[in-house]
Amino acid sequence: MTFWRILGIVVLLIAAGGGYYGYTNYLHAQTVTSSIVTVAPVSEAIYGTGTVEPQRWAKVVPLQRRRLVELCSCEGQQVKAGQVLGRQDDAEERSALQELQVSNQQAQRDLDRAEKDRGKSDAAQTEYEQRWTQFEESKTRIAAQKVRIDALVLRAPLDGMVLRRDGEVGEIAGPTDVLFWVGPPAPMQVVAEINEEEINRIVVGQKALLRSEAFPGQALRASVSQITPKGDPTRKTFRVYLLLPPDTPLRIGMSVEANIIFREKASALVVPAEAVAGNAVQVVVNDRIERVPVTVGIRGSRNVEIVGDVSRGMAVLSPARIDLAEGTKVRIENSQARQASPAASAPSEAAPDQDTASPPPAPVAAATTEPDNAVISAAISAHIDSVVNDARRNVGKYSASR
Repeated sequence: MTFWRILGIVVLLIAAGGGYYGYTNYLHAQTVTSSIVTVAPVSEAIYGTGTVEPQRWAKVVPLQRRRLVELCSCEGQQVKAGQVLGRQDDAEERSALQELQVSNQQAQRDLDRAEKDRGKSDAAQTEYEQRWTQFEESKTRIAAQKVRIDALVLRAPLDGMVLRRDGEVGEIAGPTDVLFWVGPPAPMQVVAEINEEEINRIVVGQKALLRSEAFPGQALRASVSQITPKGDPTRKTFRVYLLLPPDTPLRIGMSVEANIIFREKASALVVPAEAVAGNAVQVVVNDRIERVPVTVGIRGSRNVEIVGDVSRGMAVLSPARIDLAEGTKVRIENSQARQASPAASAPSEAAPDQDTASPPPAPVAAATTEPDNAVISAAISAHIDSVVNDARRNVGKYSASR
């Protein structure tokens, strides 16, 4: 085969490849899905889980392991500090007290007799002093025994309401058993656990949005009132206290998911997170792709804020198609076109399962006419969105590899 023939074949192959590339990228319209750039409020939040508790309350536990002989039926009732709530079996202690009292009476008689003779001789004076010491020791033992008996009485530690009572008469209870929860029912707070990697973003006064299975779809509010200085090195979390408003529908003991807002804007250009690839978006102008560099601002799992040469109403590829070159002719598939709008931002009502020991942070991007409702909606579905986005990215990689 001559050199010229080989050269001709090479030229034909290059021409064929170039023609195919031009056809697939510039003449043949690629089918894509798109979203519309919109203006909406956007926020980022830190995720945590917590429990509703009164701000001031205390547990009542027995000091000794004994059988319960009395418990009040006082759940939901107001009590005063020191009021008797229950008793443990003290028969053994009372029997010992009775013996001590008998011994004390004998010591009193011996002391009276020695006092009559104390001036007769030195021996009598010495005996009087010994009898007096024995009598005082007897009184001390009686006082100590009364303290032991009193320790078997369960009393309210502070003024408030009996929030809960556990245990029944006849059961054996000890220091590990909580029999009563007592405290003022209001004000209430949420004690939340926050990942140690996110705690530096939280400060007192930040707004928090809560979600509870008991009130689906409601944006329950709170605010950061306190942050525990020392974290838990085992669970790698910090405790954060969220103060609830007086009109909250939450009840003591309920578990909630908390999203603490640390960044927010009332108005921003937003697109779906999947539309951004390589710090750029692909806009569709005259049925062709143009790559526009952007800076990502507040980032969420559903929507992200973008800053760049884009404006409201522009169509952007969503998900991004990094396999398509700039200038490629495209056809938008209307049946799957999406828009960064309130409808697109609405989350599933189903709650994702969360790992309370080490929950990942859930940044939130909201796009509705109601800023708070948008934030809570996006926050609720943040983890589901992350899974969906990961799946879409994996599908794109798999398709590209084929």
